[in-house]
Amino acid sequence: MKIFRLIALTFLFAGGLASADTVRVPGVAADDGTRPTRGMTQTRVESKFGAPNSRRAAVGDPPISRWEYDGFIVYFEYDKVIHSVVKR
Repeated sequence: MKIFRLIALTFLFAGGLASADTVRVPGVAADDGTRPTRGMTQTRVESKFGAPNSRRAAVGDPPISRWEYDGFIVYFEYDKVIHSVVKR
């Protein structure tokens, strides 16, 4: 019985000390809705963020295309976002 109390107190005490930190990497923006997220369709990206400044044609297999906006670049595989990056 004492061992269970000791274990319970250990978890209770350790839980009070636990905390989390946020790591910020220069040039990497948080996912705060200011750029497209993985899985969005091209139609959804255009309706939410407007027409891109430029569109690069798809290359390779699978076809990867790129749309450039003022603050970020979006990469698509077929018609789905695979990545978006902040411009420096």
